[in-house]
Amino acid sequence: MRIAITGASGNVGTAVLRALVEEPVVTSIVGIASRVPRADGSSTVAFPHDHADWVRVDLGDDSDASRDRLRSALNGADVVVHLAWATAPSHDADRLDAVNVDGTRRVLDAAAAGGAQHVVVASSAGVYAPAPDPLPRDEEWARTGIRGSLHSIQKLAVERELDRFERAHPAVTVTRVRTPLVLHPDAATELGHLYLGRLVPPRLLRRDHPPVLPWVQGMRLQAVHADDVAAGYRTIIAGRHPGAFNLAAPQVLDGRAVAEATGTPSVREVSPRAARAALALAWRAHATPLSPDWLDLALGIPVLDAGRAASALRWTPRYGTAETLREVSTAVGRGRGFPSPPLVGRKV
Repeated sequence: MRIAITGASGNVGTAVLRALVEEPVVTSIVGIASRVPRADGSSTVAFPHDHADWVRVDLGDDSDASRDRLRSALNGADVVVHLAWATAPSHDADRLDAVNVDGTRRVLDAAAAGGAQHVVVASSAGVYAPAPDPLPRDEEWARTGIRGSLHSIQKLAVERELDRFERAHPAVTVTRVRTPLVLHPDAATELGHLYLGRLVPPRLLRRDHPPVLPWVQGMRLQAVHADDVAAGYRTIIAGRHPGAFNLAAPQVLDGRAVAEATGTPSVREVSPRAARAALALAWRAHATPLSPDWLDLALGIPVLDAGRAASALRWTPRYGTAETLREVSTAVGRGRGFPSPPLVGRKV
């Protein structure tokens, strides 16, 4: 079975590569990314990236040359796993639309043209409607998204593209994987830059126990370890399972539980209004890549019920939310990151 993976060099992509290398039905893997591991003889490509053939494609590029590279990369793939997702530049919504929404459309069209039998796409808890309580919601919960959240709007647009694709290609199996926050200690450095930017000084990050945890009133945290997500993808691919699957650890943490998991001695609660104003100010000053609508998303997304994955995939997460957060927090404090190979620059 030949597998093509977009976004294969990222946090989830690296975990999925690790999982698929161990899957007997997988005979070859094509990794597709805007920045790919460099294999020019000047460095050794590190596991698991050395098990894939790499193709550099910018999904936000609608040129004929870029479309041809994508079609060539997906041609002959039995399964296309679409993980690529841009969160930066967060100040350029048009660029994010070009990569995330238009790019998904191009991937789906190229997958169909290349004869793919199964398409697996990374969706998000952000497609669901807000929940008024902390009760877990399954895959039947309304898909109306979180008002004002660009991430939610774009993930909903991706799911509409999948709806269109299913109608046009009924013989192709389509799977949607919906997750909350996905974390892995090997991606600690990347995650720190992605979510914190210059908002928190490096000297505060590089310690096992932050002095204080700012926490927005009413916010709750559900996360899932990237290796657990990858195990779900592996089972979905090997068994060609269709439909939507929530993949999430069952534990949901409030501020005090997050502080306990990260070893933070105190919690400082702030109101959503004050937090949003502060985040907006920091974002406009380019001190953080997180736009204010990420707070709307964090306060609105429902808790996910992964019961369908447990029954259909026999999927059980090995890591709880607190355990995952503890590992990642420690890794951030120690400046840990996966020793990934050098990547080809974006402008090549």
